[in-house]
Amino acid sequence: MRQKTLGIVRRDPWLKPYEAAIVGRHAHYVGRRAALAASAGGSLSQFADGYLYFGLHRTASGWVFREWAPNATEIYLVGDFNGWQELAIYRLQRLENGVWELQLPLSGMKHGDLYKMKVYWDGGCGERMPAWCRRAVQDEQTAVFSAQVWQPDEPYRFTAGAFRPKRHPLLIYECHIGMAQDAERVGTYEEFRTAVLPRVVRAGYNAIQIMAIQEHPYYGSFGYHVSNFFAPSSRFGTPDELKHLIDDAHRMGLAVIMDLVHSHAVKNENEGLGNLAGDPSQYFLSGPRRLHNQWDSLCFDYGKDEVIHFLLSNCKYWLEEYRFDGFRFDGVTSMIYYSHGLGEAFTSYDDYFNGHQDDEALCYLALANDLVHEVNPQAITIAEEVSGMPGLASPLKDGGYGFDYRMAMNVPDYWIKLIKEQRDEDWHPSSILYELTNRRSDEHTVTYCESHDQALVGDKTIAFRLMDADMYWHLRRGDENDTVRRGLALHKMIRLVTCATLNGAYLNFMGNEFGHPEWIDFPREGNGWSYHYARRQWHLADDPSLCYQWLADFDRAMLSQLTSVRQIDKTPVAGVCQHDGDQVLAFMRGDLLFVFNFSPTRSFTDYGLVVPAGKYTVQLDSDAAQYGGFSRADDSVDHFTVPLDGDGADHAASDGRLMLYLPARTAMVLRRED
Repeated sequence: MRQKTLGIVRRDPWLKPYEAAIVGRHAHYVGRRAALAASAGGSLSQFADGYLYFGLHRTASGWVFREWAPNATEIYLVGDFNGWQELAIYRLQRLENGVWELQLPLSGMKHGDLYKMKVYWDGGCGERMPAWCRRAVQDEQTAVFSAQVWQPDEPYRFTAGAFRPKRHPLLIYECHIGMAQDAERVGTYEEFRTAVLPRVVRAGYNAIQIMAIQEHPYYGSFGYHVSNFFAPSSRFGTPDELKHLIDDAHRMGLAVIMDLVHSHAVKNENEGLGNLAGDPSQYFLSGPRRLHNQWDSLCFDYGKDEVIHFLLSNCKYWLEEYRFDGFRFDGVTSMIYYSHGLGEAFTSYDDYFNGHQDDEALCYLALANDLVHEVNPQAITIAEEVSGMPGLASPLKDGGYGFDYRMAMNVPDYWIKLIKEQRDEDWHPSSILYELTNRRSDEHTVTYCESHDQALVGDKTIAFRLMDADMYWHLRRGDENDTVRRGLALHKMIRLVTCATLNGAYLNFMGNEFGHPEWIDFPREGNGWSYHYARRQWHLADDPSLCYQWLADFDRAMLSQLTSVRQIDKTPVAGVCQHDGDQVLAFMRGDLLFVFNFSPTRSFTDYGLVVPAGKYTVQLDSDAAQYGGFSRADDSVDHFTVPLDGDGADHAASDGRLMLYLPARTAMVLRRED
């Protein structure tokens, strides 16, 4: 009997020559899933219950601690409870399969105690952080990390109830707890909950994507060198305060997505997993593939069941214990290619099936998506992936890898290149629309103009690229020069055209909606350990004497228009006009008409657009005075189409011609009224 063709191949005939490889990868996932589920009683979710077994737990009669350390010869718990001494009562017993266990009476430790493992192996020993510890704290004087017993008498109890994320469209506010405040210091979960969450709601977003949650020794790593995968970063506050933040976000209607780092881990041996028990390859690859040379970090061995158990349990833990609504998986390209995607061209389908791919990593990603959606069918998963691997955001049953969205990483790169390399007069609307809509038809994307990546030191945000040093001197209302006027206009247009063409979701990094000045630079030796650039200057957007408020108000109005159309992300982008000579772009989504005049110098009177006949009213105008424009058009006027007068042979009989005044370097949104 002939095997049924997988869905991703049926939908994309160009994948037919690679069908055997696609089927093989899919079969590998199916087989491994079945084996893992069978080992745990029948479900992948049960297999991912490792966090309920390993680590430290308080029971009705005492404490139990377990760790997987097959290479260890002896393990002790040392901490505040025993004067950091190796006492016999705190010596772990070896069980089967490299598992160690310690049982203690309730008097053996208490909430708040600091502790570590003292691990011995043939030829060495060392103090280590437990792999499954749920809280890690750093000593302010020595900078040394320790695990901490976290069992408050009255643990936080969620009150928001079941939460269902809004997806159509998903509007993501990417954020970092520590730098989400004006002061030159590390911000807290509590400050974010009380001060930033209301801002996000007012701004019109329906999801936050939080970076740097998993504990990391070096603040300046932006959270990407993880040491303790089950511990929320203590530099921002307590686990209960993070839960309170998520609970309040749900009450406000915000989904909470976690930036999950399973692509690599910090090298540090004392804080992390790099040499937990004398075996550097316990969790990681051996040989030259162990170290990620570009990131100076360690690469997981996704072929080991124990590693898969650790990572899948980590996924389930954050979903169940903290009620995150899903994950953005960081560094997916790095995971799935032996080269980490470095030096690869990715110009043809051959580049995805040429033997340079790590099938075990691809299998893990499929398992992770399967597990996440088994635990919470409403959960959101996003792949940060730059190569364009086909099927990444296609359903598992179709031979894909099961992500709900993939990052449209080509879009910010396109805007940077356009701003840097082309004069305004050479911007082509056809190129802009092509780049913003060039995506696989069976995969949803997270589109964005810029994320945190484009705001880091050494790079520039769109606002900074457009206005540069003039941002410091000419952002006071009434004092704008030509550079600032150009920057304000294009900032609004770029964001509107990007958001309006979304295919599932749109993302903005906090502060970029109002053109936050300068870059992000975390405290480090090179800047004198300064927090000056590791913050968000909210006061700029709150000051009515500055131009930043115009951009923030426009961003809010833009999102309001997008959410006014039911499931606009499922509505086709219907082209109306792509005139490169005039630099005019127009398209419709449902009853909304988006019109852009990218020309820096030419305004058009009675510019004709063939659209469905009817009355059109202006809903948003980037040139309106309330958004820092010149109000060159009267937006109170209703616009009616006129007949095509016999020249509409290529158009529907129900079409008409809409005549609009299009000032230079402006955009508008109109609604077709019944």
